[in-house]
Amino acid sequence: MNRVHPKKNLGQHFLTDMTIARRIADTVDVCPNLPVLEVGPGTGALSLYLLPKGREMKVVEIDVESIEYLHDAIPQLRDKIVKGDFLKMDLTALFKGRPFVLTGNYPYNISSQIFFKLLDYKDLIPCCTGMIQKEVAERLTSGPGNKAYGILSVFLQAWYHVEYLFTVPETVFNPPPKVKSAVIRFMRNDVTELGCDEKLFRRLVKVVFNQRRKMMRGSIRPLLAQLDNERECRNDHAALLADSFLTKRPEQLSVQDFISLTNRVEKDYIQ
Repeated sequence: MNRVHPKKNLGQHFLTDMTIARRIADTVDVCPNLPVLEVGPGTGALSLYLLPKGREMKVVEIDVESIEYLHDAIPQLRDKIVKGDFLKMDLTALFKGRPFVLTGNYPYNISSQIFFKLLDYKDLIPCCTGMIQKEVAERLTSGPGNKAYGILSVFLQAWYHVEYLFTVPETVFNPPPKVKSAVIRFMRNDVTELGCDEKLFRRLVKVVFNQRRKMMRGSIRPLLAQLDNERECRNDHAALLADSFLTKRPEQLSVQDFISLTNRVEKDYIQ
């Protein structure tokens, strides 16, 4: 049987420790009875422990060499493999529109993109688990006041309870990455509506974190200028910009603070 050669351009680091593979697989048990979608099965270490759970399951793999290997090494996976790029897929089609659990040993180079896609399908994915770079895991699970807290932290925590479960050393992969990894779990919270314009909320969070060293008063100005142009109005926003709240920096604001600020910005355009 041909072995799979890890490909740097795909961010492949194959897990070789079966104890850790079992621990990761068991993280999906918090959402029983739902189908499971594994992203990037590679050589099947995680798949081997997901299969015995008896859940409906699919795995998404872009690497032809991995797919050929899995066909031979784990025959029971053959009709469960979806060939393609996860980031380009319509996830509603995978389980005929039914909710599912997302999991995987996620490629380091696209993990953030995977979670942005998760947010686009948040009503379809009540639970997401898996392994990512430790630094990214710390960022996603950080709260206000932490330097690691950022755009994706806010977006995910608006819709999910985010947990850092455990750390994984470099030595259990082939090839070993240069950084530690961590296993995370996101559980959908009970929020159904943010209570603000969600598109404006996203724009605001991105704009201010792109200038995270500035006070909010300075970092929010580019967004206000864009909105003035889009809405064909001229507003000096004096009352808004004078608010002492805007003397804070973005990493000091909670999700609820950003929701409140989004509504405050929107109010400036209501005549």
